[in-house]
Amino acid sequence: MKAVCLLSGGMDSATLAYYARDMGYALLPLHIRYGQRTESKELGCARRLAARLDAEPPVVISLDYFRVFGASSLTDPEMAVERHEDASPQHPTTYVPFRNANLLAIATSFAEARGAEAIFIGVQAGDYAGYPDCRPEFIEAFRKVIDLGTMTDTPIRLFAPFVGMNKTEILRTGFALDVPYEETWSCYGEEELACGTCSSCHYRLEAFAETGRPDPIQYQERQ
Repeated sequence: MKAVCLLSGGMDSATLAYYARDMGYALLPLHIRYGQRTESKELGCARRLAARLDAEPPVVISLDYFRVFGASSLTDPEMAVERHEDASPQHPTTYVPFRNANLLAIATSFAEARGAEAIFIGVQAGDYAGYPDCRPEFIEAFRKVIDLGTMTDTPIRLFAPFVGMNKTEILRTGFALDVPYEETWSCYGEEELACGTCSSCHYRLEAFAETGRPDPIQYQERQ
């Protein structure tokens, strides 16, 4: 069995890849560059994770139009990445408009072209409020899109195994699978030392603290 796995290089996507492999799938890693501030760091992590998984190197797709569109602090250099304490849970500036639909459309094309039976995406419960394309309803709707828009003999299954989990639960799942979190990157704004103050750093550090284990990457600041 083959599965396309969206592998950003982050904590959740790394856990996802190990989870999919544990289910018995041969991985087809897919990495999307969309003009995010830390795209070089993320790509390096994705490549090292794929190697650790004995998977083929990630197929890398560039979606630079997100940078042209703007409206997100991840892709617009004129917008500052918010500190966690200043971010709105309902309207984070880090939301990239309709990003997951774009990613899943590409993943579906890749899966159909390569004869894969499944697609894995690492959306999780903590993102429901500010990221509407992470909600279970969106995933379920896209399952219907895949069924209607592909012509494979075997249906392509869309898995979002963490959609009902929080970061701590995902991390515990990863520990059981021996995920090398030192090879992952979560920071929204920095590529050398993680800032420690953006929402992504905050929730990552919080999850590690709740499990009682140290985060293996280095930070400028730990809140």
